[in-house]
Amino acid sequence: MSAPVLPADELAYYRPNAGIVLFNRDGLCWIGRRYRETGPWVWQFPQGGMDAGEDPAEAALRELYEETGIPAEQVDLLGSIEDWLAYDFPPEVLALRKKNWKGQRQRWFAYRFLGTDSDFDLTAVPPQEFEAFRWEELGRVPEMIIPWKRAVYQEVARQFAKFAV
Repeated sequence: MSAPVLPADELAYYRPNAGIVLFNRDGLCWIGRRYRETGPWVWQFPQGGMDAGEDPAEAALRELYEETGIPAEQVDLLGSIEDWLAYDFPPEVLALRKKNWKGQRQRWFAYRFLGTDSDFDLTAVPPQEFEAFRWEELGRVPEMIIPWKRAVYQEVARQFAKFAV
């Protein structure tokens, strides 16, 4: 299963979002355990909605800070995925949504983390998104992700594998 790249006429039906893969000096990537979530798929990369008119790269750095406490000065851009990758919300999520989005479209960015683990502050900006984090091999992350997001994570792992060194 591959992550769909959305045609231009479909973009309006998907909430714009930025996703971040943060690599440490050992080539491992940061994954966060979602705050107060239970079940088998509670891990994910930092990601979040883009504000109207916001540049995707700026949104990625804002989301990185809001969810991890890491400012732009502590990362170096490694690369990005230029296409919008998308997933559809399952029916149980669609029922809870306030807007009529079919799913999310995401622009993904890879960064090298320049700091230390003590620099992370998961409570920097409320509401808290993550309650814990760990460093993981990029290729293992897709299997830890909720199934309806998994195809996007597989594509992100494929395209960013060159940074996991």
